[in-house]
Amino acid sequence: MKIPTRPRRIVFKFGTGVLSRPGGSSLDKAQFARIAREISDVASSGLRPLIVSSAAVAAGVAVLGLDRRPESLTAKQACAAVGQPDLMRHYAGAFGRCGLRVAQLLLTHADIDSRMRRHNARNTIDHLLESGVVPIINENDSVAVEELHFGDNDRLSSEVARLVRADRLVVLTSSDGLLDPRGRRMRVVRDIDRAMEFVRPDKGAFSVGGMATKLLAVKEAVAAGIPAAIIDGRKPGQICAAAAGRDAGTRFPAAVG
Repeated sequence: MKIPTRPRRIVFKFGTGVLSRPGGSSLDKAQFARIAREISDVASSGLRPLIVSSAAVAAGVAVLGLDRRPESLTAKQACAAVGQPDLMRHYAGAFGRCGLRVAQLLLTHADIDSRMRRHNARNTIDHLLESGVVPIINENDSVAVEELHFGDNDRLSSEVARLVRADRLVVLTSSDGLLDPRGRRMRVVRDIDRAMEFVRPDKGAFSVGGMATKLLAVKEAVAAGIPAAIIDGRKPGQICAAAAGRDAGTRFPAAVG
């Protein structure tokens, strides 16, 4: 008797710079529409997409009419609390037009560290995926502080990939993967520690994590046997290509053994 296989699961991580307009003062509606169309194509191919999303703070900046991201932790948390509903409104509207439903899950690292809460989170996500719903996962920034200080949900994306036993992690950023010293795209990287030498310190004003935090997240994923990719979040066609394991951005094969 043939044992049925579970549909492949792919975690997509969208950073603030990918989802916001230039300058990061508001969400980019056109980006949400394109992302939803491409994720819809991924789902139509039989894969099960999950999204780890940043940009609640950036959304809150716009909702509150601020001219820049606040500096204090309390103000950032307030922006996240105000911005999270607007962020989900953008997701729900864009995916709804593609015939897909979305669900919001707010997690903290403590939720994943706790055996019982980890088990409950996995069961909830499993049920959503089986129901054809796209989970939209963000850190609960109104009560947690890790991703507000560093990472921009990069670390969370790796934790979620391992939590749901994902078949691939795709991190979307504002560059065409990892670039070598000459500015050329590195198609495949197997030695992530060595790749750290090529990391540039620049990042957007409204971004929290840089390439270094993305590489650390990827390193954790590949060590757990999950192949990963870092791709250009504003380049059409990259999402479907990365989901299929084709040449897109920089690919990181899973560790063997």
